[in-house]
Amino acid sequence: MTQITVDGVMQGNGHATPEELEGGFTRDGWALGAFADDTGEMITKTYQRADAFLFGRRTYEMFAETWGTRPEMRSHPIGVALNQAQKYVASSTLERPSWGPVTLLSGDPISAIWELKKSSPGEIQVHGSAILIRSLFASGLIDEMTLLVVPVVLGQGMRLFPSDGPDATLEVIRSHTDAKGVGVHVYRPAGIPEYHPARPH
Repeated sequence: MTQITVDGVMQGNGHATPEELEGGFTRDGWALGAFADDTGEMITKTYQRADAFLFGRRTYEMFAETWGTRPEMRSHPIGVALNQAQKYVASSTLERPSWGPVTLLSGDPISAIWELKKSSPGEIQVHGSAILIRSLFASGLIDEMTLLVVPVVLGQGMRLFPSDGPDATLEVIRSHTDAKGVGVHVYRPAGIPEYHPARPH
């Protein structure tokens, strides 16, 4: 599950980290207050049904500093779900993850995640973690994807899908627009798109 803009940007949906701002990104906070109540409730219920969470390093560190330490966020139902569930971090640079229960997936994280999927009967969720999502998508590891499309064009920042990424047909499982105009779209990958040959001149 991830929040994106109409032009596909994931970055800075809340407050940008110092690391993001150093890269020249200035348009953060675009998703704050954007969701209608029913969408907020759906997001909370999604977190609550997770058996485990999978993060990239940046998102793990950001969540650890917010959902993991701030009392008002730890006591929120999302915070309770995050703090109780098993967490996995795919990273080659993080040495000692402290927000637990946590397992570090170093080395070849894609192989480790394949094994994790085989051994885990429950739902493993990824929230944010743009670089990780790109790798998972390219490796065929994503079973279902919920995109929360906020009606704003950002014009800068990291996009969910790169310009040279893999292609895929998406089966629409559910789709609606909430009272504040946010599009809530649930997809499942459904193979390669069917391409039509160019018309003759």
